[in-house]
Amino acid sequence: MNHQGIDKSMYSILKRIFDLGLALSASIILLIPILLTALCVKLSSRGPIVYWSDRVGKHNQIFKMPKFRSMRIDTPAVATHLLSNPEQYLTPIGSFLRKSSLDELPQLWSILMGDMSFVGPRPALYNQDDLIALRTEAGVHTIPPGLTGWAQINGRDELPIPQKVALDSYYLQHQSFGFDFRILLLTFLKVLRRDGITH
Repeated sequence: MNHQGIDKSMYSILKRIFDLGLALSASIILLIPILLTALCVKLSSRGPIVYWSDRVGKHNQIFKMPKFRSMRIDTPAVATHLLSNPEQYLTPIGSFLRKSSLDELPQLWSILMGDMSFVGPRPALYNQDDLIALRTEAGVHTIPPGLTGWAQINGRDELPIPQKVALDSYYLQHQSFGFDFRILLLTFLKVLRRDGITH
């Protein structure tokens, strides 16, 4: 037995039930902010409201993850930190969307669909081979990616990949509902302070 007295399979089932309940509730509560954000994206720049990117999910399966579009439609499909000058690709409201994390709201859909959880390692881009390889070696690929995670609240965009994977591995080894709630609370505080966001 682990996970504070709950075995792994039961923990996974209860976590999925929690994710569904919270995602449904959040979708209803945040409906107006979601609609207003969508309108602002539409009016501020050319292109689709939601950007769907190929991401790596549980067991390295590729899924489509939605975000409110914060970058111009001519932005290369690579991780932001690999762009020589990310600011030049931001839409007029892109920086605000990223710093406020409003761009992440459509990922409630991914949670409802079961592609993601609220807490887990942030889903890698399909072409982040170094990150995918290290996570697979550490066994991190066996759990669903998350809207937020232990690495997110310990540096977010600023972390080098090996350190990020080490934090993801720590989460894998210490999963529990108490740890999940702690990460969710710290994420809320991070978003309020806009910590760890470089672009």
